[in-house]
Amino acid sequence: MDHPESARSALHSLLAERSVRRGTFTLASGRVSSFYVDARLTTMSPEGLSLIGPLGLYEIRSAGWTVDCVGGLTLGADPIAYAISYAAALDQPVSGAVALRAFTVRKEAKAHGTGKLIEGPFRAGDRACVIEDTITTGGSALRAVEAVRAAGGVVVGVLALVDREEGGRGAIEAAGVPVRALARISELLPLAPSA
Repeated sequence: MDHPESARSALHSLLAERSVRRGTFTLASGRVSSFYVDARLTTMSPEGLSLIGPLGLYEIRSAGWTVDCVGGLTLGADPIAYAISYAAALDQPVSGAVALRAFTVRKEAKAHGTGKLIEGPFRAGDRACVIEDTITTGGSALRAVEAVRAAGGVVVGVLALVDREEGGRGAIEAAGVPVRALARISELLPLAPSA
């Protein structure tokens, strides 16, 4: 990536414009918040994907994490993991780095077929970067970490699109997993439209 800071700035503007909403919202944790981050409005757009893939790959590499695959709890992590995997494939001929496979962690194991909790080309022994769209309490990322470990994988770190800065990062790090985020809510709220 030639200019990661300009790409990060563009991503922050996009997230603030499309994904951050002010008002009164009840979060998945049951807490009430004065803002809401609907990351999917950015992560499922072509503009968002084109920024997130290379930036996510850059962040993983700058953290020094050596990984085989990226993925997390469906649905929020899915487009982010796919974008990073695709960016790695495009970069591979240039950098010679290993391609990154993407995977998805189901919310519960299938009751039919193979009954897997992790879908995609994940393999026991893989070094994985767990992806999260928005960290609040850290619960979703920790569920994905647990699933990867239970399937024989090694979790190298958690990469979040947005850290709401409400304690989730600390909870994940307390479980022994380092965390990186492409954006913090304190960077996005000043850019977001007023209610």
